[in-house]
Amino acid sequence: MKSTSIVASLGILSIVLLACTSANADDHGLTVSVVASTVPANGDVNPYGTAIAPITKGKLHAGDILVSNFNNSANLQGTGTTIVQISPKGDVSLFAQIDPTKLPGPCPGGVGLTTALAALRSGWVIVGSLPTTDGTSATAQAGCLIVLNSMGETVETISNAQINGPWDMTSVDTGKGAVLFVTNVLNGTVAGNGALVNQGTVLRIVLDTFGKARPEVESMTVIGSGFSERTDPAALVIGPTGLGLDDDGRLYVADSLNNRIAVIHNAVLRQSSAGTGTTVSQGGTLNDPLGLAISHEDLIATVNGNDGFLVITRPNGTQVFTKLLDSSGTPPGAGALFGLVFARERLYFVDDATNTLNVAR
Repeated sequence: MKSTSIVASLGILSIVLLACTSANADDHGLTVSVVASTVPANGDVNPYGTAIAPITKGKLHAGDILVSNFNNSANLQGTGTTIVQISPKGDVSLFAQIDPTKLPGPCPGGVGLTTALAALRSGWVIVGSLPTTDGTSATAQAGCLIVLNSMGETVETISNAQINGPWDMTSVDTGKGAVLFVTNVLNGTVAGNGALVNQGTVLRIVLDTFGKARPEVESMTVIGSGFSERTDPAALVIGPTGLGLDDDGRLYVADSLNNRIAVIHNAVLRQSSAGTGTTVSQGGTLNDPLGLAISHEDLIATVNGNDGFLVITRPNGTQVFTKLLDSSGTPPGAGALFGLVFARERLYFVDDATNTLNVAR
């Protein structure tokens, strides 16, 4: 861990971590509250992705939280088309509603917005699509990445054979461009018909945005491969999900089916696959980790798909804190938590059981 103050980066969460000696410590004052509903006027539900707007431009307002919806108003998975924008005070507006018939490029299957969501300092917003026609994995198709401008208008799609079910994403701005890291979960899963396959990937995409009318792809490199994945009637598909990059270029991956956090070293520069990476932490209070976020102090926050808990893990693998965030469903907290993001002294997360954006502080 870096030597700078944890308190400065995490507020009350830092007090929690400094006080905790085990993963079973109490909350130490950590509170969770609802910021706003994520349901737009068209009725889309199942919020998945989260991203913080880094600048004020067009419709974007710096510090607001963007949320992508995976389901339509009929609650069919892989059919959601909207991104909402929510201020820290709870003001809600529609950032984008994407028309599958008017995409500016190929996107096999159409639009079903996933947890893969990034907002860049250049004003571009990029979201993943893993679409279905009827909400079932039998009709799932490869999808694409959809690029929107700061007004929420689609300007291009990023699609090729390496993008196959983009499920989650993290990014880093480089000044003249950006680097995206994307998990892909459809390699062999539909054909597997529920059987476990080990073909999930992590793809690095380098974008040139400097002075461009739209981002240009400079390179694509598979830096992670062989991750476990399978289709699932309740979750559509389960596979490598949350991603987070630390300041030293280590990319952390929530390897859901193996109940672990993995790390891929030298993620920004490596030219070959690291396979399934190195295990940082496995088991313990992890229980199907889905969403993942990295704090300024390289603390790893994950949310469990099987029981609704937040787990904080140190880079050495020590799980230092847990907090129940959702207790709905059967079993409690099942499949409710996906996207999460640190902002100042807060941790924002979506709860798709309640269709809300929440905050822990």
